[in-house]
Order: sequence, then structure tokens, then C-alpha cells
Amino acid sequence: MLILVSGLNAQPSQRRTGDFDIRGFHLDLRIQVMTPEALKAFAKELSDFGINTLVMEWEATYPFREHLTITNKYSYSRKEIEDFIAYCNSLGIQVIPLQQSLGHVEYILRNARYSHLREDKKDISQLCPTLPEANRELFTSLLSDLAATHNSDYIHIGGDETYLLGHCERCAAKVAEKGKSALFVDHMKMIAQIVLDLGKTPVMWADIILKYPEAVKDLPAETVFVDWNYGWKINHFGDVAGLQDQGFTFWGAPAIRSHPDNWYVTAWKKHLENQKDFIPYARNAGYEGIVMTSWSTTGLYGFIWDVGYEVIDMVQIRNTYPLAGFRILVAAYARSLEQEAPIDPESFVYDYARERFGMDKKDAGKLWDFISAVPELIENGKPAYSKDITALKNKFLNIRNSLYECRVKTHKEEFEHFRLMADLRMHYLEFKEIEAAYNTPGLTEGQVPGLISRLNKVLNDGKVLNKRFETLMDGFLYPAGIREQNKWREAPLHVLSDRLNKRKK
Repeated sequence: MLILVSGLNAQPSQRRTGDFDIRGFHLDLRIQVMTPEALKAFAKELSDFGINTLVMEWEATYPFREHLTITNKYSYSRKEIEDFIAYCNSLGIQVIPLQQSLGHVEYILRNARYSHLREDKKDISQLCPTLPEANRELFTSLLSDLAATHNSDYIHIGGDETYLLGHCERCAAKVAEKGKSALFVDHMKMIAQIVLDLGKTPVMWADIILKYPEAVKDLPAETVFVDWNYGWKINHFGDVAGLQDQGFTFWGAPAIRSHPDNWYVTAWKKHLENQKDFIPYARNAGYEGIVMTSWSTTGLYGFIWDVGYEVIDMVQIRNTYPLAGFRILVAAYARSLEQEAPIDPESFVYDYARERFGMDKKDAGKLWDFISAVPELIENGKPAYSKDITALKNKFLNIRNSLYECRVKTHKEEFEHFRLMADLRMHYLEFKEIEAAYNTPGLTEGQVPGLISRLNKVLNDGKVLNKRFETLMDGFLYPAGIREQNKWREAPLHVLSDRLNKRKK
């Protein structure tokens, strides 16, 4: 078997035998949809890093033939899908489609055509599993379409975070009679059988079956479970070894973007520690594969409703910085797969700074200071750990300024992502400082003009940041997607500006 990478600049090499058969990466295309050219460039880099599998969560970007209603404004053409898969195959990468089949199906259930499948009329994240014939008809079509375009051995059928199990009257009655495990397993067994009948192996997230394992033996023995662990204790969801003892195969899944990441903070050190701890564990526990996840959003949505809970539109809750800025964590993943010993996050960052950016030790230390900074958000006007927002802002200002002092010799555009992230964080903290003042109990109308003046400066600074973001994302995201990301990131500032200006004397 081929691959893995010794250096940090991604050159193919020979891989050890006896390691993970699946060395994968998960692409989340729910938002921040990459252009076809960016997808290919990313696949090539993954291949050079030794990755042999891509799990594609196409969601509404996939152009279903019998269910055109599902596709959104960023959907790819059939030719673009087929061309991308063929390109990945030429690199030695198999492309596994991920089709959610119980929870996280807002993008399907938002449409009137499928509204009768909802578990709840208000929370449309999950379909009702006690409608087997209707569900079988839908997913036979969707999965057959995906099987026709993807020549991988596997199809991922989702199954995570099905928090509405037993919610509707029919489901509650079944839970009372047979339990939540049976409710979940009966549905997922049907979906898995569709996949098997298509000549593929079903893959599913492991969290729910680990929480409710009583009926697990009713699932096809071929089912592969993916244990996702983003930095918490081992067996976070349940007893993995117990299901392995019953003959089930497991893959592992760490993350390079997950909670609490958003536009303004990335838990860099947490993600590096996740790789340091979880990948060696997965290797020792006999997991047959690893799939690195990278989430652009939480998968939760806010809705604009009409009468009868008809969905007019839905908006994602929480965005992260786009994947283009996280090559350093992908490189860490490749290093973690290559060596048996756990990576040391600090040493890795120093090595990366030297080899990728040509930086000396002093400047590498400044990058490490940025990476290791506590990802502190503001909640209800207060930081989680710092004394106040001003103290937090002043502390981070030094880290931000240090990034601009770094002498970067190579791959300068990649380093600009770090600087932009740091500036976006300062932008966020400056806004939060104004917002906190607006929420002070003693606020008077006489203070409003001063707040407006401060906020106008932040808004003007934001226009410059938007332009920089547009430049860095050019060709990576679609132009409309770039504009949309800037719009939602700046939305809270404009809301506060409108409110303040109404109170201006």
C-alpha cells in the first residue's frame, strides 16, 4: 500500500503496512461550498499527504435526478460530480458519499414535497422513522443515484444526533413497547439494507448506537461504525469494545473544526491535542480507519416560517473560518498517521513554521503563541476567563501584532489566513466591547453618539476585512458564497448600528 508523508510540504512516500486501511478526510459542504477547481486542488493535496479516502457530505449540492427539489443554489452539475470523482480515483482516493438518512435532514424536510416525513412540524431536523414505506422509497432513490456516480466500496448513511427519537405519538408508542434502540435500529437497518442491495457497505456515525446498543445485533454485520471524538474522554458515547466484541468494525473520527470554533476563535490547540490523543488510541484499539472531520457549521439552523410552519428560508447557526485556512492541521493529521508515537503539538508547530514558512525559532514561537491562545468567547457581555473584554482584547492584541512581525519567506498567502483570523478576532472583540456598553444598565441617550462613532469605525474596518477575505477566498468559494459569508459575519454589527441610530438625538 502506498503513501504517507515524512515532511510537512506533502510529498508522497511509502506507507507502513499494518496501519489504518482507511485514511480519510470528511468534507462538509452544507455551507462554504468549494468550487470544483478548489475541490480538485484540495484532493491533490490530500493525496500528497497520504489520504486515500474522501467522505463527501454533499447535502443539497448533489444534483439528484429524481429529487431535483433538494438541490440548492450552490449545487454541482452531474458532470462536475463525475469529473471530480474520476480525478480523485486517478489520485488513488476513493470518494464515499455521505447521505444523512434520519437526523440532520433539514435541507430535505424544508421542502413541501417531503414535509409529511417530518418528526415534528417545528424542529425539522429529523424525519419520522415510523413511516417505513415512504422512507424506503425516498432513500432507495437517493442512495441508488449516489451509488451510480460513486464507485467507492462504501456509502455513509449518517445517523448521528437523532435527538427526536420517540418524539411523535407513533414513535413514542414504539419506544414504550420496544425501546429507543429498536426504533433507531429498525430504521437504520432498512437504510443499511438498501446500501447492501446496491453492492456497497454501509457506514454510520456511532454515537446513537453506542448510547442505545440493545438492538445492535439487528443491524447488518457488515455495518461500519464511526466513533467521532473531538477531544473528550474515550468511550464518550458508550462501550466501543463491547460492539467490537460482537464483530462490528470501527473507524475513528477526530476533528480540525468543531465546537467551540466560529468566525472569531479556533481551538487550534484542542484540535492538535485531539490528534495527539485519539489517533494513537484508535490505532491501539484496532480501528480499521480514521476519517478527519472538518465542520463548517454546527448543523443547526434558524428558520423563517410562514403560516402552517412552511419554511421560507433557513440560516445556519454558527460559521467557522473556511477550510482554506487550516492546512497546518491537515499536515498535523498526516504526521499523526505517519508516526506511531503521538505528535507533540508545540514541536509540530515549530517544525511547520520552519519548513513551510521558512521562519526562525523566534518567529515560530509567535505562531505557537497564536495557536495556543485560549479560545475565549464572549457570552452575555463577559469573557469566560478574563477579567473583562478590554483585558482580553489587550492581551490578544499582543498576539495579533506578533503575527505581523513574523518574517515569512515562503507560502505567504497561507500565512495571511492566520493574520486575517487574528484581525477578525480583534474586530469581534472591539464590537463586543461596544455591545457590552450598549447593554449596561445605566446607558443614557447622551452616550449613544459615542457608541455610534466607535461602531462606525469598526464597521469601516470590517469593509477592509471583507475585501481581504474576498481576496483569500477567490477561487476557493463561489463569489456568491464569499459575499454570503461576509454578510452573516457582519450582520450583528449592522443590527446594533440600526438600533443605536434610532436613539440618536
